[in-house]
Amino acid sequence: SGMAGGAARLLLAALLGALPAAAERELRFRPPAEAPVRLFTEPELARYDGQQEGQPIYLAVKGVVFDVTSGKEFYGKGAPYNALVGKDSTRGVAKMSLDPADLTHDITGLTEEELTSLDDIFNNVYKAKYPIVGYTSRRILNEDGSPNLDFKPEDQPHFNIKDEF
Repeated sequence: SGMAGGAARLLLAALLGALPAAAERELRFRPPAEAPVRLFTEPELARYDGQQEGQPIYLAVKGVVFDVTSGKEFYGKGAPYNALVGKDSTRGVAKMSLDPADLTHDITGLTEEELTSLDDIFNNVYKAKYPIVGYTSRRILNEDGSPNLDFKPEDQPHFNIKDEF
């Protein structure tokens, strides 16, 4: 139980550390009959860009915000894919591009092949390996800021964090 106790303490410390004072007054949108969902504005998401040691690293694809901290050798400061984090990089993921012009949610003009690749990576890499921590405001809200009633949280049926350890 020494092991488990340590892990629980670490987890608690991580959770406490991850809750800034503003957490209470954070925007939370509750879809009908669903658990609360964390909504990330662009400036909020930008805080999780891997530059701060010990802070979580978040990356959004298709408006879904993933915690990629366990992959910090890929996504952390100075790591090969660090350009993708702290924002919605859907287009970059679809095109396998780190070009700053592609690091956007915008999928206008992508080819069928790029869209297929996007869904494949979304399901088989991000959803399979990294926990979902929330959604971008663009995914949850309508243009006028009202809740999008068609919003449905993603399920993670194949999620298996154990291959991270």
